[in-house]
Amino acid sequence: MTSTPDLVIRGGTVADGKGGDLFEADVAISGGRISEVGNVTGKGKEEIDARGKLVTPGFVDVHTHYDGQVTWSQDITPSSQNGVTTAIMGNCGVGFAPCRPEDHLRLIQLMEGVEDIPEPVLSAGIPWAWESFPDYMDWLSKRSFDMDVGAQLPHAALRVYVMGERGARRDPSTPDDNKAMAALAGDAVKAGALGFSTSRTLNHRTSTGDFTPTLKAGEDELTAIAAAMHAQGRSVLQFVLDLSTINEDLPMMLRVAENTKIPVSFSITQNDKAPQRWRQTLDTIHEASMRGLSITAQIAARPVGLMLGLELSRNPFQTHPSYQAIAHLPLAERLAQLRQPEVRKAILSEHATATDDPLFFRPNYDKMYLLGNPPDYEQPPENTLGAQARRQGKQPEELAYDAMLTDEGRGMLYVPFLNYADGNLDAVGEMLRHANSVPGLSDGGAHCGIICDASFPTYLLTHWTRDRSRGEKLSIPFVVAAQSRKTALSVGLYDRGVIAPGFKADVNVIDYDRLHLHPPKVHYDLPVGGRRLMQQVDGYDATIVSGMVTQRGGKATGARPGKLVRGAQGSKPQLDAAAS
Repeated sequence: MTSTPDLVIRGGTVADGKGGDLFEADVAISGGRISEVGNVTGKGKEEIDARGKLVTPGFVDVHTHYDGQVTWSQDITPSSQNGVTTAIMGNCGVGFAPCRPEDHLRLIQLMEGVEDIPEPVLSAGIPWAWESFPDYMDWLSKRSFDMDVGAQLPHAALRVYVMGERGARRDPSTPDDNKAMAALAGDAVKAGALGFSTSRTLNHRTSTGDFTPTLKAGEDELTAIAAAMHAQGRSVLQFVLDLSTINEDLPMMLRVAENTKIPVSFSITQNDKAPQRWRQTLDTIHEASMRGLSITAQIAARPVGLMLGLELSRNPFQTHPSYQAIAHLPLAERLAQLRQPEVRKAILSEHATATDDPLFFRPNYDKMYLLGNPPDYEQPPENTLGAQARRQGKQPEELAYDAMLTDEGRGMLYVPFLNYADGNLDAVGEMLRHANSVPGLSDGGAHCGIICDASFPTYLLTHWTRDRSRGEKLSIPFVVAAQSRKTALSVGLYDRGVIAPGFKADVNVIDYDRLHLHPPKVHYDLPVGGRRLMQQVDGYDATIVSGMVTQRGGKATGARPGKLVRGAQGSKPQLDAAAS
């Protein structure tokens, strides 16, 4: 090397993202790119002592919902606090462009209902300085962040923009509608959209209870959009399906992929109603990949679980009349009421009733846990509140009630409702190891008051490579490659996810032994004091984006080198270990 590197990371244990063995090396960075890996003799302008630390590529999170947050904040937390250096938003068919002024509230209500981001937060935070998707991209391109962000074209926004009320009420599209949507989709790829997302699940509803506009979109509609996008450049079709209709919808989506040659990416989880269906689905996509389709399953790193509590969006007693009578009170006043013996007795004497809320489950205390500190997402069945209550000779409702009153009314209950049908994470491990899968579904930026999964990247490292005691573990090289190189490849970002000369200098320096997730807590730091669940993370010594340190010792440095990623980046590589 002839010039002085901007930064040298000294003596770290490198997991380079390719899936091979760990090795010790220095990593030199110049001009936002990795310039040398090995024994770097020259001193850098800045140096990081990484001896005894794990050095990885920055993580690429392909399933987030920061579409609103990127418009009001430059810090893409909590993902940027979990080693993520590139986040892909616009998933599940929801987002904020294209959008006519008269539909602002409609798209906000859809995002609020589907992703539990409160309407007041979105209404106050989103500036609506755009109408078309290219306008949205142009506006975002002028902003800087603590990580890179990539966007997908959301189907619901596109459908409502072209079809108006007919689109919102899920009418079939006409040939003219399809032509108009296809033209706008092609324009979106030209503007830098990494893909197109849609949803076909009954669980995705507006905050007023209406189903998502994309629920029953026809194959002709999807084919027209996907074909137009793929004709303009590399893009991905991301979708969410329902278990109840997967036998019809998955073959249709695969036909769309086969007819348009577009790569596809979709979510697979284990469902209690059909706990082996995930294996059939993976077999189906493996067969499709053998036919030449580019297809990726997004896998959650742990159970998808609801956090329930008095400070959160839902709790087990929310349909009990005696609780509903005080539900409107501020937390402190509600807590005082709940501590009254007569109120406690009244609430516990009542029963939960069914609602049309897709994320309110009539409480099953044999599936409900106390998460603990440190949080334990793979607890045995004997830890459930139901099992504890039987041992203590109590009703499980009593344990749930008292648990929520702890910590001044901030106690939380944990209900794993996907990926935990067997009472362990063996199925998740098998899904993660599948050749066609990548880690996904963190939903960063979403589910502010009920789910706290943006910490998936950290959990993959802590639980799956180090802490798991109830089954097989995964190796550090495998996990790092899966959530850096493999995720990057799945969305066409060929320039990142590897520690090697020429690649984008997105890097984590991790104190692996100290890497640790704290229990979720509620923070009121969104616009208008909006609430969100966050988890403190220890152990990230440094996170580096484009060669600049954005996080140091768990604190933001204020550096914001992150930009909007416009379209596929770099050249498609030869097949490497991480991609195979």
